[in-house]
Formats: sequence, C-alpha cells, structure tokens
Amino acid sequence: MAEDLTQRRQGAKLTPNEASKIAVDSALTVHRAYGPGLLESAYEAMLAAELTARKIAFRRQVIVPLRYRNQNLGEGFRADLIVEDCLLIELKSIEAVGPIHKKQVLTYLRLTGLKLGLLINFGAQAIRDGTSRIVNGL
Repeated sequence: MAEDLTQRRQGAKLTPNEASKIAVDSALTVHRAYGPGLLESAYEAMLAAELTARKIAFRRQVIVPLRYRNQNLGEGFRADLIVEDCLLIELKSIEAVGPIHKKQVLTYLRLTGLKLGLLINFGAQAIRDGTSRIVNGL
C-alpha cells in the first residue's frame, strides 16, 4: 500500500497517516535487510536512503528550537527525521523502549507543533513490536 501512496501523490502533499504508512513500510524494508543490532546512525542513514528511493521528502537531524515567552532559547533538541513536514520520527536501536523515549517524542511534537510522531526501535526483533505511534494533542 505504501508504494501505491508514493505513486499516487504526484506532487500532492501526504497526510500524516499516509506518511506514517510509508515510513513504517520503509523501516520494515530496512529491518528485513539487516535485522536488529546495528547502531542507530546506520539505521537512520538506511531509512533515509529508502525514503529517497520512494521519492518521499524528509529532513534529517532537524533542530527543534526551544522557545519560552517569545524568546528563542537556542537549539533545544534534534529530531532524527521529519517526513513530508507532517511526521516526526525518532529512531532507537535498544533492547526495550521505555516511557522516557515516548515522552521524548511527545516533547519534540509539542515543540514543533506537529501532530503525529513515530518512535521506531530497530533493536526489536520485529518492527511492528518496536514501533509506537504518538499523537500530540489527544
């Protein structure tokens, strides 16, 4: 289905849900090729290559500024990937994801104003078990 969305879009902006489906399918493709056990930076580079091959717009290591009372407090964080300017992806390559990792994604979502994020743990045996969908504002 993700491939169909890629072909169908022809310049049209993807919704967060559509971008999410493509991103998860892309992560699954990378995970099938290498399995768990590599460093997070390796998975990020491979996922970026997969998204590029699918002609999906994204940015890597995006600075998430910290603002307070209309003051820019500088670089707060870096988001691993922002896809189609509507989906934030945080990557991990660890044994198990904890509540702190989900809070990290929610923090990034709140600071960027984005509504949907994915926490993808390539350290999991199966991507479906290592992927969490996090929504800002529910």
